[in-house]
Amino acid sequence: MSKKVLFILKRREDYNAILHSNVGLSTGLYNSASFMNNMLVKQGIDSKLVVVTDNNCIDREVNTHKPTHVIIEALWVVPEKFSVLQKLHPNVKWIIRVHSEMPFMAGEGMAMNWLGEYSNFDNVIIAMNAPRMLREVKMYLTHKKKWNEHTADERVIYLPNYYPQDYKGFKRYNKNSDVINVACFGAIRPLKNHLVQAIAAIDFANQIGKKLRFHINAGRIEMQGQAAQHNLFGLFEQIVDGPHRLVNHQWRPREEFLTLCAEMDIGMQCNFSETFNIVSADLLSQGVPLVGSKEIPWAIDGCCADPTDSADIVKKLISAYNWGWMNVKGNQLALTHYTNNTARIWNKYFT
Repeated sequence: MSKKVLFILKRREDYNAILHSNVGLSTGLYNSASFMNNMLVKQGIDSKLVVVTDNNCIDREVNTHKPTHVIIEALWVVPEKFSVLQKLHPNVKWIIRVHSEMPFMAGEGMAMNWLGEYSNFDNVIIAMNAPRMLREVKMYLTHKKKWNEHTADERVIYLPNYYPQDYKGFKRYNKNSDVINVACFGAIRPLKNHLVQAIAAIDFANQIGKKLRFHINAGRIEMQGQAAQHNLFGLFEQIVDGPHRLVNHQWRPREEFLTLCAEMDIGMQCNFSETFNIVSADLLSQGVPLVGSKEIPWAIDGCCADPTDSADIVKKLISAYNWGWMNVKGNQLALTHYTNNTARIWNKYFT
C-alpha cells in the first residue's frame, strides 16, 4: 500500500501573524512544513498540508484526505485526543513532530508530560528534528513501563528540516557607505539572545567606523520575552544621540521577508538554542553573510561565535564583513549537504 502523508498545523491568531490563505500562522512553522511537504511531492510521495482551528478539526481532515500518516507539527494536540482518533482511524500512524531542543522545551510547561502521554498510544510516533533532542527523549521514554531501547528506536524517530535550494550569489555591499545594515530577525525571546548580539553589533560598527542599523522584527514576543525586548529598546534609546539606530520591521509574507533580507549586509543568529533556524537560511539564500552559533546544525565553524561572548561575536562579524563571499559560499554548500541528507531520510521513511 502506497503511503499518503498529511501535515496538520494549528492556526495561530496571536503575534499579529502573517496571513496564509486567510489563516493566521507562525511563519517559521508554516514555512518549515511547506518546505517538507513540497519536498515529498517532488519525490513522488502523495503529501498535503492543511491548517485547522483546533483538535476537533483533525477527524474531518483525515476523512477527507485518507492519509496513512498524519504529521502533527509541534505540540498542540492534547494527548487524550488520540484515544478518540485511534478508534476512528485505527490504521493511521500519527507522528508528533517536535521542533525544539530541551532548553526551549523547558519553558513549555506541559512538554514532558505530553510527550510521555503520547508514548502511551501504540500508533503515535514522536519525531525530532535534532539529534541531541532525539537522544534525550529516547533516554527519557525508555524509563516508561512497557518501553525499552528497541521500542524507543521504533517510536522516537529523526525527521530533520528541509530547505529549498534556491540561492542567490554573494550580495556585494558598498564598503564606501557610512552605514552597515545588520539583521537580527526572529521572535523576541530570551534564548534568541538579541541583547548580546546588539551589543556586539554596536562594537563591530564602531571598529569599522560605520553607523549601525540593527534590524529586528519585534511583532512576536514569546516565552517571557518582554524583558528582552525592553532591554533591547532601552539600549538604543540611551544612545539615541549617537550614530547607531534600531530598526523595527513588522512581520510580513515570505517573499516580502526575503526581499528585506536581501537589503541587509550581514545577518546575525547567535542564539542559545536552535534545531535548524530558517531565518539564517533565508538570509543566506539571498547571498547575505551569516554570523551564527554552533546551535545551527549546518552552519560552518568559521561563522559560529560564542553567544555569551560579545568580543567573539565581533570577531566573527569582522570576518563576515571582510570575507563575505567565502561565508556565503561555505554556508550555502553546507546547507545544501544538510537538506540533501534530509530528503534521503524522509524518502526512506515514507517509501
